[in-house]
Amino acid sequence: MLNFDEPRFLRIQSGAAELAQRFDQVISDCLKAGAENVFFLGTGGAAILMQPACQLLQRRSRFPAFLDMTAELAITGSANMTAKSIVIMPSLSGTTKESVALLAKVKEIGATVLTLVGHAETPLGKGGDHAFVNFAEDDTSCESFYLQSLLIALSIMKHRGELSNYDQIVSELQSLPKLLLEVKRAYEPKAEAFAKFLAGSNFHIITGAGNAWPEAFYYGMCILEEMQWIRTRPVHASDFFHGTLELVEPGVSVILFKGEDECRPLAERVENFVPSYSDKLAVLDTAEFELPGVSQEVRRLVSPILLATVLERISAHLEVMRNHPLTTRRYYKRVAY
Repeated sequence: MLNFDEPRFLRIQSGAAELAQRFDQVISDCLKAGAENVFFLGTGGAAILMQPACQLLQRRSRFPAFLDMTAELAITGSANMTAKSIVIMPSLSGTTKESVALLAKVKEIGATVLTLVGHAETPLGKGGDHAFVNFAEDDTSCESFYLQSLLIALSIMKHRGELSNYDQIVSELQSLPKLLLEVKRAYEPKAEAFAKFLAGSNFHIITGAGNAWPEAFYYGMCILEEMQWIRTRPVHASDFFHGTLELVEPGVSVILFKGEDECRPLAERVENFVPSYSDKLAVLDTAEFELPGVSQEVRRLVSPILLATVLERISAHLEVMRNHPLTTRRYYKRVAY
């Protein structure tokens, strides 16, 4: 595979999966101590990657789950955050300034903080009540963060009696790293063609629904915009027909991510509409990826992970095709802002 380190990928994703037992113990302790809600509070891309886990709790659990902007919350506070809150703070670097600023305020409130970081000797690595350290880099962090946050959500549901097959689901999730590697291998022959589609336009509308939507938002903002400087319009498939559809005309590129949860029909609605008005529609559908031994229930949960792992292959080709390394920045961590 182009510019890909297989052992590193397996090491990072296996490291995330192996945190399951410790997550479960910490969550159990928090709930026994009277925890009343959970906040998922990342910054930028890390915040987006928390959305599927938070949404899972909001839709399938009665345990209150919140997702907010760290920069805003540091200013406004939240009436729902108390000493009985569980706060999840992801940051690959462990140094994200908005998250570090909020951490100080959260600690004053007395909430229990779980930090998900790539480096232990950092403000967030040292500042959490429970620091979960799993080294990763930009090209491997999506799967790792998606998996870690999902394990947290599943553990909450288990200990509240809202999930009867927790052990089976976690067993399947722990088989995922090797399966993801095979998904990458299988998709590699197609990755260059999808990258060519992305490189062929200087503006894209990118959309999805359900737990596939956060990956559409993430890929548009953090990869195409930040790492490739390609103008992108992420829009949820639920909102596509409430404004954005008017931008669709011949030559306008639309990228659609299709997951396998119950919101899939919303994506199919976009898929049915666009070809009548534009000749540029690219669809990435997780249902096309093989995951031997993984149940349909778990496939629905891991759709964003599957999208992320295939998109990494596409991005590897895109940076070469455009002669624009994914590490190139003009402003991010280079100038004062």
